[in-house]
Amino acid sequence: MASNRGVVYTGPGEVEIQNIDFPVLALGNRKCEHGVIIKLIATNICGSDQHMVRGRTTAPTGMVLGHEMTGEVIECGRDVEFVGMGDIISVPFNVACGRCRNCKERHTGLCLNVNLQRPGGAYGYVDMGGWIGGQAEYAMIPYADWNALRFPDRDQAMEKMRDLTCLSDILPTGYHGCYSAGVTTGSTVLISGAGPVGLAAAAAAFLLGASVVIVADLNADRLAHARTFGCETINLTEGGEIGERLEAILGVPEVDCGVDCVGYEARGHGGEDEPAVVLNQLMEATRAAGSIGIPGLYVTEDPGAPDKASKKGMLSMGFGTGWAKSISLHTGQTPVMKYNRELMSAILADRIQIAKAVNVQVISLDEAPESYRAFDKGVAKKFLIDPHNALKTRS
Repeated sequence: MASNRGVVYTGPGEVEIQNIDFPVLALGNRKCEHGVIIKLIATNICGSDQHMVRGRTTAPTGMVLGHEMTGEVIECGRDVEFVGMGDIISVPFNVACGRCRNCKERHTGLCLNVNLQRPGGAYGYVDMGGWIGGQAEYAMIPYADWNALRFPDRDQAMEKMRDLTCLSDILPTGYHGCYSAGVTTGSTVLISGAGPVGLAAAAAAFLLGASVVIVADLNADRLAHARTFGCETINLTEGGEIGERLEAILGVPEVDCGVDCVGYEARGHGGEDEPAVVLNQLMEATRAAGSIGIPGLYVTEDPGAPDKASKKGMLSMGFGTGWAKSISLHTGQTPVMKYNRELMSAILADRIQIAKAVNVQVISLDEAPESYRAFDKGVAKKFLIDPHNALKTRS
């Protein structure tokens, strides 16, 4: 049997490259005739992976990580009609059947058939259906005709792979956060978090027509990178009320739209965990009748939370402020398929340079453990794992 290796979670703070099973077209004891097997060309490290690796979820040891996959089809099930051998495809991080009510209504992040525990499935993630992760050399993708986004030209796809790899998660996620917050022509936008999703949201905000995009974070290096493509920035370690900081940039103490790209591991100015600090800050900063998009992850169980309520996903939100201002909150997993085809077109037409915006760095599979550690320390990079050296040879 062919060999396969992947990134495996071995305990809080630790991942290893291990030999793992080569994927087969099977779901339990039955043949998966609607699936394909792909040879990974690009598979990325995500901030959501870091939540598990830090021990801030109930993820079991032994999980193969990874949900951002782009690869070449090397085997097709009997029932696959529209994806062929040799096609290069982007795989949404959502696993979706294409048949249930939610999938048919384009809520593919909440598929009703791919996870016995709750609506919604994802590769390599805790409580998301047990689907094997894709930070590996090979992976199996079910419901391929529905899930796979096929690139129209192989050579063009390889040339733009550093950008196209972002279609599996962070670009649609950042875009979804902005879109659901109502970002449009002339909007002013405050994006909380300058990690890869926050930077992707900033790039998406410009694509949507925002006039001013402001990124707030505690990490000076990440903020410096945000400024390289036109963002204004707020370094939260420097203190001051958020309204005052916004007024110094905009002339008014509020923005039209807010986007939370941090999630439940948010920290206050003193560096201590404050799970609701970003939500509260954005409700203060967003204008009355405005909207906040929340692509940042929030969980129902957080073993490392600072208090008993937060351990169960219950946060101390200033909901009265949000209610009084009629703020709309838009939460949940991104339905990648709602956006990925159009965003692919934007990339191929050079309307967005997402790899530059998130500072993609290509690494080998063996470099993944060290890159996880660097990412955890806040390096201003998005790590793209190149398991077969397909991209490094093109540099």
